[in-house]
Amino acid sequence: MNSMPVRVLVFGTYDVLHPGHRDFFRQARALGDELMVVIARDQTVLEVKGRAPQHTETERLAAVEACPEVKQAYLGRLGDKYAIIEERQPDIIALGYDQGHFADRLPEELAKRGLQVKIVRLKAYKPELYKSSLLQRAKK
Repeated sequence: MNSMPVRVLVFGTYDVLHPGHRDFFRQARALGDELMVVIARDQTVLEVKGRAPQHTETERLAAVEACPEVKQAYLGRLGDKYAIIEERQPDIIALGYDQGHFADRLPEELAKRGLQVKIVRLKAYKPELYKSSLLQRAKK
């Protein structure tokens, strides 16, 4: 039987890859056969977080591509941020335990586009140590 691989898609900034991100990738990859990662564009990070990322989008893309769990990594789309879901056709979208901005409208956007994608919320990995916002504050 030649079944199609189960494709899992995740989104994030991944400005400084830390053990929490690696665990996130591990959990997401365990849900299927292929893990695809969408990296937020510099402009999007500025709009959402109110500050520019430490590393450029191309640096962040290269760091994520180097992770063994990741099959493919892409820069997100400017404008219609949900368009990449239509392009990549994932079976599952895995969300971080604290992911809100993009995730808030995800179910209605998927329905509007006629996409049947399972949404899974992943568990936190030592959030008291490895939450990106805490790591950012600690550096200052």
